[in-house]
Amino acid sequence: MITLALPKGRIFEEALPLLARAGIVPEESPTQTRKLLIGTSVADLRIVVVRASDVPTYVQYGAAELGIAGADILLEHGGDGLYQPVDLSIGHCRLCVAAPSGFDYAGAVGRGARLRVATKYVQAAREFFARKGVHVDLIKLYGSMELAPLAGLADAIVDLVSSGATLRANNLVEVEQIAPISSRLVVNQAAYKTQRTRLAALIGALAKAVVQ
Repeated sequence: MITLALPKGRIFEEALPLLARAGIVPEESPTQTRKLLIGTSVADLRIVVVRASDVPTYVQYGAAELGIAGADILLEHGGDGLYQPVDLSIGHCRLCVAAPSGFDYAGAVGRGARLRVATKYVQAAREFFARKGVHVDLIKLYGSMELAPLAGLADAIVDLVSSGATLRANNLVEVEQIAPISSRLVVNQAAYKTQRTRLAALIGALAKAVVQ
């Protein structure tokens, strides 16, 4: 039995039509059942719906052979033990640095100021600022990132941005883009070696579904 880990939320909703094009349809609605493992229209394939941040861990440790994860989650996770064969072209957004519209971010960076930056993407933010030689104190938050500058907790934030409407509503502006984000198919590397034929068929079906 092959297990596919799917993230809850927006990516899950965008993944369902893609899975259907690949011939993979859940036997029950994951939003209406209490079951943790759900069969699919493919006899040897089941899905498990987990928190987005947990998908790489499930796949890395072999609890699921396949998964769908946002590139932001993979940047934070590091991708150890994961093969990323397909960009599924769903969940598009960008990981950005944003700051209050009245804050001279470029000037502060140019002066070598030490910035306080709030984010849940601590690893990705640390690597980004280290590459630029910017000194930062990272403050880990799990939600309502836009509140941090408003409350005086941080000078800037690192967060996902889609339309930018939430930033504008809180008088924040994008000042740097860290990376474009989309969702990727991830595969357990050890499982791919031992179940190559079956997994390659599923990977191929999903890759074909992306370009339809």
